[in-house]
Amino acid sequence: MALTKLPKNAFGTGSVDDSKIEDGTIQNQELAGSLSEDKLATGTIENASLSNSTITINGTSISLGGSSSVGVDVNWQSVITGAGSSSTAVAGNGYFIDTTSNTHTLNLPASASLGDQIAIKDYAGTFASNNLTIGRNGHNIQGVANDSLISTNRASLLLVYVDSTKGWIYAEESNVADLQGPTFITATGGTITTSGDYKIHSFTGDGCFVVSSLANCLPASGPNNVDYLVVAGGGGASAEHAGGGGAGGARIGACTSCTGITVTATTYPVTVGGGGAGSVGPTANPGSNSIFSTITSTGGGRGGSYAVAGDPGGSGGGSAGGDSIVPTSSQGSGNTPPVSPPQGNPGGTGGPGSGPNAGGGGGGANAAGGNWPSNNGGAGLDVTPVFGVAPQPFYQSDQPQAGPSSTGLFAGGGSGTSGPPGSVVPGGPGGGGDGGGGVPTSQPAGSGTANTGGGGGGLRTGSGVSGGSGGKGIVVIRYKFQ
Repeated sequence: MALTKLPKNAFGTGSVDDSKIEDGTIQNQELAGSLSEDKLATGTIENASLSNSTITINGTSISLGGSSSVGVDVNWQSVITGAGSSSTAVAGNGYFIDTTSNTHTLNLPASASLGDQIAIKDYAGTFASNNLTIGRNGHNIQGVANDSLISTNRASLLLVYVDSTKGWIYAEESNVADLQGPTFITATGGTITTSGDYKIHSFTGDGCFVVSSLANCLPASGPNNVDYLVVAGGGGASAEHAGGGGAGGARIGACTSCTGITVTATTYPVTVGGGGAGSVGPTANPGSNSIFSTITSTGGGRGGSYAVAGDPGGSGGGSAGGDSIVPTSSQGSGNTPPVSPPQGNPGGTGGPGSGPNAGGGGGGANAAGGNWPSNNGGAGLDVTPVFGVAPQPFYQSDQPQAGPSSTGLFAGGGSGTSGPPGSVVPGGPGGGGDGGGGVPTSQPAGSGTANTGGGGGGLRTGSGVSGGSGGKGIVVIRYKFQ
């Protein structure tokens, strides 16, 4: 018969040990309720003898009787000093970063798993003067493929890795003003080249400048500003005592002089004005406008011809020369309509009736057309001093560009007619066409250089030969990309 109760003094002190009880003798079902602590002496049942001898905390198994710290799973490391160096973080660690003397880059681990944590603290309160960059090391940060720039003093943060889409996110943050590294304008359109830290988009025909993303750092000049050069088509010239065609209007703006254009992430249509056609008679054509954003440059005025005045425009056409029957006509005005700074200059005055019937020079972006007897075209605009880049602010040496534009000059006026047959008056620097002489050994008039906006050269008498056509314009856009 099974025992139901042992007398209190049934066993002597220390008389019962493991060897006296067979394994499995005492089972759960043989215990009614629970044993009160007064039935067991201290140390009677060891932890290892229990069926559940461990507990789990934060995914870690801990033996009964063992110890562990409970809290944020971060092991703080000794202070890292900046000095312009970089280091790589390890998941589970916390980092005090001292940027007193220089900046520092803390690269995230190359591999990461869900729940990995990294803590960061501005040790000396100097992140504003010497920034901390958190290198993404192939992972997104806050869902963006950019490094993070921490630029506020006393910043502290805790990064936790989530997945490949969001990457590392900021689970906790304090005194953190900017969590993304510096970005710059990204755009497409035209022919793209680079020069130093700048990208250059050159449009020699109509197109679109498409801004897909903007800069996130904003110094006084504004990295979301772009530099521009907008040159209209040059005016054409005729073949009757003709004046030179005026250059297309030339407008330039640079961020360094606070006259650039602020762009947004959108599409900007670009119009490049064509040059005006030359003519054998008095009906040469003006140049067409070029347009980018809020900037419109006006086409060059056509050159004057026998009894016909030179037209106004970006730069004005030169007046025709007179003769004993018809006096000298008037020249065209420049900078029409007016803008500031001026986009061009007036044309020059032709010779009187007692002279050789020579027309005046067309105006250029940087100077008025020459008056008789010089009759030269006005000089074009040298963009080099404005942009502070020399010698070729827009074109790489391996990118062909005809005529004077390879030296940074644009929008030269076409020259007026020369006197003696067969002689030539050189066009204005910046793509202006040459002026031609008269019969019987006529020297053909020159056309303005393509994509400079140069005016066409006039012809004295052509016997069916046309005066010069204006050169097509150009639009150039430049911005900082790194």
